[in-house]
Amino acid sequence: MQAEGFVKGRPTELAVLNYGLFKVHSNGRIIGICGFVIRTEAGELILIDTGLPAKYATDTDAAVKEDRLFEFGEVLICGPDNLPEAQLAKLGIKPADVTLQICTHTHIDHVGGLGDFPASPILISAAERALRRPLYWGDVQPLEWPNRNYFEVEGDVEIGPGLTVLAAPGHAPGQIAMMVDLPSGAFLLTSDAISRSAEIDEKFAGSWDEQAAIASADRLMRLASQRDAFVIYGHCPEQWPELKKAPEFYR
Repeated sequence: MQAEGFVKGRPTELAVLNYGLFKVHSNGRIIGICGFVIRTEAGELILIDTGLPAKYATDTDAAVKEDRLFEFGEVLICGPDNLPEAQLAKLGIKPADVTLQICTHTHIDHVGGLGDFPASPILISAAERALRRPLYWGDVQPLEWPNRNYFEVEGDVEIGPGLTVLAAPGHAPGQIAMMVDLPSGAFLLTSDAISRSAEIDEKFAGSWDEQAAIASADRLMRLASQRDAFVIYGHCPEQWPELKKAPEFYR
């Protein structure tokens, strides 16, 4: 399906969704898990990423064991309040109100609710959608692709006025970022293309493709500088506590 020009209205509000808190074993880093909602002047509601699978809010220990996520880190917070439906409810949004889902990439903390919004199509990079299954975590890939309408994008695509999908491979084959033009100015949502600013100096060690990640980050930061954009990183421990989160929003 064609994604260019799919969104009709300009963005008016951006809300950060709090999907929980995670501790990385290798470095002790505590990171927030985030998603976003964009509201447009045409009344459209765009959901970006859906956090961990719902089973983590039901029985965290069992879910961690099933997925072997203990090999990577520890889920510190993921309760019913951290699931997409509860986060949307803080903004007065019901699941059926979501008009478009955007999946920045298919790791476990971004695709947990990918199939939970049957009324909305899913926008995803063609490279990520071409994978046999969503990446999930390590060699654990239990998720099938939901039976939905997909907008598969390649390169940079302006999906609506003031709303641009930016190709940013490196962390994942089809990683994407978003440039959002709000009334107050531009916002760059890097997702895991740049999880935190220090990752740039660390040369994205351990990424799926380190050289691609370096190139993507360089381009994104140049775009942010050109637009004087407020950058929201994917998992920045220093930035996370300072971000407004639903029910608050940026506009």
